[in-house]
Order: sequence, then structure tokens, then C-alpha cells
Amino acid sequence: MIARRTFLQGAAALAASPSFGGIFREKPTIDTHAHVFRRDLPVAERRRYTVDYNATPHDYLAMLRGNGMARGVLIQPSFLGFDNSYLLAVIARNKGMLRGIVALPRETASAEMARLGKAGIAGVRLNLIGRNDPDLDAPEWRRHMDAVAELGWQVEVQCEAARLPRLMPALLASGAPVVIDHFGRPDAALGIDDPGFRYLLTTARSGKAYVKLSAPYRVGSDLADAAAPLLLDAFGPERLLWGSDWPHTQFEAQADAKACRRALDHWVPDAGQRATILSTTPARLFGFDTPKVR
Repeated sequence: MIARRTFLQGAAALAASPSFGGIFREKPTIDTHAHVFRRDLPVAERRRYTVDYNATPHDYLAMLRGNGMARGVLIQPSFLGFDNSYLLAVIARNKGMLRGIVALPRETASAEMARLGKAGIAGVRLNLIGRNDPDLDAPEWRRHMDAVAELGWQVEVQCEAARLPRLMPALLASGAPVVIDHFGRPDAALGIDDPGFRYLLTTARSGKAYVKLSAPYRVGSDLADAAAPLLLDAFGPERLLWGSDWPHTQFEAQADAKACRRALDHWVPDAGQRATILSTTPARLFGFDTPKVR
């Protein structure tokens, strides 16, 4: 608890630093993966873990500013299930600066999804860690994916790399962009030779698949270092994204947002490619308007 409290206090302290408000004026940068929540929010009955601290919008925005970031994308935490109300409220209070990815039941009506789109939502999340593969060929899933594609939304997927060959064909067939979290989560024992990771590299040819260079601590730093150049070569900067994964749930004592941002400079040494990953690609994919410096 002390480590978590210290971590969040440190994020807030960035607001007082000289770099607070220092964002890239020519190409404002975008963090594409973060979470906000309160520990008193209702949690999903089926969940892998429960948080005992608050990750507030104030602290998140301080982290963004302290890292020279202009915009952010909030991802619905798995432990909150389908109750996206807190995420939506935070986006509503920060219009233009934040976008969101929600978790939705596959039965959600198209009209409700369209309403969410007007509220700043850019896609749906399939967090399949600890869950069985959905039958994406079932009629209700096909209807859901069709609605996602019709809105111009994306499907964000978190699962082990070994499962990607079973899931990706149907997801890509929907026509919606498919965003794979955290380097594709290859198996640490197999590393870059994980057949699922090798399959992920081939999906770059579809032109619809994207990968987040995010949360290296979830796959192992050495594996992330080895995977990054392969992903860059296969996908190019036009279909790679960077995310802070703030507040690094379950890794709060190990991870640091500044270190995660510096890692991108190591993975992608070319400044022009980094600008594409940090600015051009996410602005297009998440539908950000040209940001105004405040």
C-alpha cells in the first residue's frame, strides 16, 4: 500500500515540475493505454483481481503532462466489467483530451453504441485473459463486430499470443481495425519463437492489425526488447502504438511511466518513426481532432 501511495503521489508531483504542460506543439503525443478507477466502485463478480487504491483522473493527467503527452486513451479495466460509467464521466469532463475503449456485452444495441461514439468512445475491448475464447463466428458475435466496424471503431484484444491464430481471422474479417495489446503477449519461455507471436507478425499484411508497444513488464523486458524490432519491421510505425499502461495494475511497485516512455526511444531509435507511433497513428485510429495547446 505504501508503494502504491508513493507512486500516485509521485505522479501528482509531476504537475509541479518545470515540464508540466510541456507537450509537443507540432505533433502532440498520445498515450493509447491507461486506466482510471476508484476503489469504491462496484466491481464485476467475475474478476482476476481487486484494486485497493484510487487511480484518479487528476493523477493520470499529471502523468501525461509530466511525460510531455497531450492526449490519452482510457481503457475499461477488466475488474469493472461492463459498467463503463466512471470512464464515460471522466471523458465527459475532459472533452477533446481523452478518448475511451469500453467493454460491452455482445447484445448491445447499435443505437447505444452510436451514443457511446458521440461520447468519445472509439472501440470495444476483449480482455480474454483468464477467459475462454469467444465463438466469433456465432451470429450474435458477427452482428456485434459488424456494428463495431460500421461505427469505424476498433477491437482491442488482450490475450496470450498462442490464442491469436484462433481469434484473428474472424476479427480481421469484420473489417474493423484490430489492436493487440502488450506486444501480443508472447510466452516468456518461448520468447519471439512463440508460434502465436510469429503468427501475429504475418497479420501485418492485412493492413487492419495494430500492436501496442506497452507494458514490457507483463512479458518481460528482455522479450519486449527482442520483439519490438520485429514488430516495427512487420507493421511499420503506421500500425504501432505506444501506451503507458498507467497505473500499471498488479505491477505498481515495479513499473514507472517515465521508464516506459524512455523504453520507446530504445525500441524505436528513429525520431520520425517515434513521432508516427506517438502522434500520427493514434490520432487517426482514435479519431482525435487536431489538439489545441492549453
